[in-house]
Amino acid sequence: MDEILGLDAVGQAQAVRDGRVSPRELAEAAIAKIVKHDGEIGAVVHRRFERALAEADALPGGTPFRGVPILLKDLGWVEKGEPYNAGSRTLDGVRIAADAYSVAKLKAAGFVILGRTSTPEFGTTITTEPVAFGPTRNPYDPGYSAGGSSGGSAAAVAAGMVAVASASDGGGSIRIPASLCGLVGLKPTKGRTSYGPSGGEGWSGFSVAGLVSRTVRDTAAVLDLIAGLEEGDPYTAPALPRPLADEVGAEPGRLRVGFVTRHPRGDVPEHEELTAAVTAAATLLESLGHKVEPGHPDELGNPDFPQHFGALVAANVAAEVQSVGAWRGRPVSLDELEPRNRAMAETGAQRTAVEHILAVQWMDGFRRRMAAWWRSGFDVLVAPSLGVPPFPLGWLPPDDLSTGFGRTAHAVSYTSAFNATGQPSISLPLHRTAAGLPVGVQLVAATGREDLLVRLAAQIETARPFEHPAMR
Repeated sequence: MDEILGLDAVGQAQAVRDGRVSPRELAEAAIAKIVKHDGEIGAVVHRRFERALAEADALPGGTPFRGVPILLKDLGWVEKGEPYNAGSRTLDGVRIAADAYSVAKLKAAGFVILGRTSTPEFGTTITTEPVAFGPTRNPYDPGYSAGGSSGGSAAAVAAGMVAVASASDGGGSIRIPASLCGLVGLKPTKGRTSYGPSGGEGWSGFSVAGLVSRTVRDTAAVLDLIAGLEEGDPYTAPALPRPLADEVGAEPGRLRVGFVTRHPRGDVPEHEELTAAVTAAATLLESLGHKVEPGHPDELGNPDFPQHFGALVAANVAAEVQSVGAWRGRPVSLDELEPRNRAMAETGAQRTAVEHILAVQWMDGFRRRMAAWWRSGFDVLVAPSLGVPPFPLGWLPPDDLSTGFGRTAHAVSYTSAFNATGQPSISLPLHRTAAGLPVGVQLVAATGREDLLVRLAAQIETARPFEHPAMR
């Protein structure tokens, strides 16, 4: 059974179709893995094992992922009848009234949902250490962070509990934990996946739902399932020419690739491990026949970006705190929040509607100026997935906000810009530190070009297969 549980989701689904394992047996094996290891890892905050086994027994045939276990991030990804915390005790006792559209699609495809994974409070930081549930530990070294905000999902997949888990990304929250846990993490194009029925967009359009997985083909196949415009969505991503699963193994052609190892803003320290990771990736891409050269959008170095991005995020946090109060039937007092979110909610609440709209308009210009680099003839940008090396738990001191916000700004320096532009980007596990900790490399394509990223990522995976030694 360990052999089958070690397969990716596409492989597990095939094992079920071939009769090598039943949906119940596969779910029981994944549950046993969670029970055995999650006490150390701290990835799963809500378990629904009995319900999952009953659903596994009742699954109809003919669905593409019949019987494959999955975990849902406890931020968004809501499921009818299940608890929901978003990493915060302010939501204790809340039960969900309806499935998110993406959750309904996963169920229709035959996935068996085993529970919900940990996230920092309201998903606002790069490490999963919520006061409400305690830290999520990196399976490669339990003293290190699994990243955030999809840290619980990434740790669960890296530890072999499930082959794939849901995630979301508003400033790097798929790519950063994928980098730290040695996984594939694709942030789709803005609007590729729906936030319905409970919402239209996340963080003023910065956030998008996706997943973390061990293989490119899993990422492609599951994104195919959850993508698509739903009634009432405010916008959608450009249509893809064909399913992303069909892009796996397709020839990407000779691409023009730019790469960057020193952030052009000038205030982000360069790190040896990140430089080594990007340089090795550039060398690999050159060996695969691509035209590779140093280069990046000049606008990536705009010194005004962090303040506008931070202001919009803070306004969204303030709005979320008010929404939580309405949802639970009584206002949230600031002293119920972790210090980071208390500060962000206070700052966001002080901004006027005019200031908010001006920040949105600034981002409109930023998006167009960034896009000019891809229009100039480049196909892909290669950059670090995380602006700092792997870091230990406690690296962001909760009561020293100046240090915490400063370190976070460095960490998201290569990811948040592409939340603002809405472009697709993918983190691939292409480097390890001397201590064996993963370091991801990010590939960024033009808006709507997940197809190109999947082709290129699959080519890289074939040339240098990803290893997952943290699985046990």
